[in-house]
Amino acid sequence: MIARRTLLKAGAGALSLTALGSLQAAEDSPPAPTVAGGAKPHPLPSPAQIRWQEAEIGLLYDFILPTAVGNHNLRKVHDPKLYNPKSLDTEQWLDWAGDAGVRYAVFTAHHFSGFMQWQSDAYPYGLKQAAWKNGKGDVAADFAESCRKRNIGCGFYYSVHINAYHQVWKYYVNWGKGKGTPEQAAYNRICERQMDELTRKYGPLIQIWMDSGSITPSEGGADLVPIFEKNQPDSVFYSGTYRADVRWVGNESGHAGNPNYATMPILPGGRVGHKQWMQTPEHRKLLHSGDPNGNYWCPAMVDIPIRGRRGVHDWYWFPNKERGIYTADELMTVYYNSVGRNSNMVVGIAVDPDGVVPQADIDAMLAFGKELKRRFGKAVAETSGKGAALELALPRPRRIDHVVLQEQIAQGERVREYTVEGLTGGDNWRELAKGRSIGHKWIHRFDPVEVAKIRLRVTSSTAEPRIRRMACFATA
Repeated sequence: MIARRTLLKAGAGALSLTALGSLQAAEDSPPAPTVAGGAKPHPLPSPAQIRWQEAEIGLLYDFILPTAVGNHNLRKVHDPKLYNPKSLDTEQWLDWAGDAGVRYAVFTAHHFSGFMQWQSDAYPYGLKQAAWKNGKGDVAADFAESCRKRNIGCGFYYSVHINAYHQVWKYYVNWGKGKGTPEQAAYNRICERQMDELTRKYGPLIQIWMDSGSITPSEGGADLVPIFEKNQPDSVFYSGTYRADVRWVGNESGHAGNPNYATMPILPGGRVGHKQWMQTPEHRKLLHSGDPNGNYWCPAMVDIPIRGRRGVHDWYWFPNKERGIYTADELMTVYYNSVGRNSNMVVGIAVDPDGVVPQADIDAMLAFGKELKRRFGKAVAETSGKGAALELALPRPRRIDHVVLQEQIAQGERVREYTVEGLTGGDNWRELAKGRSIGHKWIHRFDPVEVAKIRLRVTSSTAEPRIRRMACFATA
């Protein structure tokens, strides 16, 4: 039994993010298709997965005890009293995010040091022991509230893979040698308590981000998924051996494949997740492109640090690295190669030791958001429909340079090959773009051309195509 299947039964009402637009609710669509030969229906996303895909752009706020201390040695245990950022304010972190096009945000509540950035008695290494706010602070609570005020989906990053305080390495105590020991059992119970606190205390979450994944009791780890499912039935889990609601795209360079599908194979024994798919070259390649014949819904996440150019690749703040900040144009390229290729775009924001997002980083994101709105804020024309052909007449002949396509993914990804054409005069239809995958969103850009109509011709599909949106834009 695949644990994520329980999520398909969950309702969509627990997490309301009106900024994300209308949810593609399965109950509002025709029944799921059956492929030829009596095979099983197409894999379908859960409401939570649809919500995550529709959010499209997220931020990962990277602030941890080693940043506050100025020492990133993964095995060093720092004095928690040294955690005392003088200007930490999650309002400052998020005030600008909506203008940058961001619709969800994730905070590193618990990273490799093992330091807990919320009020917890799981063990004496967290904010209760910090000098900051005399041990009374709760960054997770502040972050969740700041997100909620701005209608931005809130998520938490939580790692069980490494924990310096408990001498955990690759999931096991005694620096990786303690599998099956009483000390490992004690650590597993701590992890379960932490998962319960993070998923129960701070309201509906859009995502739990388990860096490097999580393992199960059968592998010697904690039993985390049932706790997550109980407390957050409408959230996305990333990721574990038997449940991975989204997948890492396989690089931190800012691009998904072309084509790129939201489906992946279930491996022998019911195993899923990027760590499992990476074990063979054949499946590792699928992280980048997805598997059109996959039987498990798992869309891609393209993640980059905001300071990731000109020889810099820093998820966490280091001094004198401003040269690494992506420009707005470079972020737009990442957007085309992520959101524009049926993936989410996640940008890592490096918070400085004082607890502040540097203004230069904010300015880059705001310039990106401004350009994003300029290009895609208003379509020249748009339509929706079903079937192998879809045509859209413009109000008048216009020069356009982009076409955006979206499938009704609540009914799965059906399109396998297509052509986009423009009517340039008389009966002259000119090819503008062609592709193989669409999914949640695919963006085609081309040299400006004046057209009176555009049309989509689907030449190969697994069932009747359901096009949620076909829109054209003039951005030049």
